[in-house]
Amino acid sequence: MSIKTIIAALLLVVFSTWVWAEPAPQFGGSRAPKGDGTRLLIGRVLDHGDNPLQDAVVYLTNTRTRTVKTYIVSSDGSYRFPSLQPNIDYEVYAQHKGKKSDTKTVSQFDTRQQVSINLKIDTR
Repeated sequence: MSIKTIIAALLLVVFSTWVWAEPAPQFGGSRAPKGDGTRLLIGRVLDHGDNPLQDAVVYLTNTRTRTVKTYIVSSDGSYRFPSLQPNIDYEVYAQHKGKKSDTKTVSQFDTRQQVSINLKIDTR
């Protein structure tokens, strides 16, 4: 056997193993988290009467790096933070017209891919 034949055979084995090891593509319109290992945090900002607080700002802090992301809630009070790393704790709270909600934690030990946390602000 020539060197070229051996190299071609090795490349064929490596390439076919790589192709077969790839996961099958997922189709459909699901809004579930991607299968990339990240997590999704969703929720709503509400007053104590469960009314949405439009224009509230939600703050998400990565407890390892202390970086902060913000989100201005929609008219129904909802917020969304995609692509959170599963091995990091996050702290989340909301502010509306100078008032603040309690701070909640998204723990790295919570294995759910989608975490839902509603934040309540006493507007009185």
